[in-house]
Amino acid sequence: MFPTLIGTVVVAGIVGYLSEKTGFTRNGILQSIIICIGGAFVFYFVRIMFGLSIGAPGVDAILSSIGALIIVPTHWRRRR
Repeated sequence: MFPTLIGTVVVAGIVGYLSEKTGFTRNGILQSIIICIGGAFVFYFVRIMFGLSIGAPGVDAILSSIGALIIVPTHWRRRR
């Protein structure tokens, strides 16, 4: 269980960094990494508590990180 948690954090950090470097988001590197790790943590604990899973733990980490990057910044961004 502990190696899966560490792997989830590492994969989420990489997704956050790559999303910022490729121009997918414009939050800032640290902010994107924090958003990704938060989304991956939430889905990791949902997976443990309820047994809900999309696939392998790495796939879950990638999809939850991307989902958090899409939901969080657009939810708080002002509409112009």
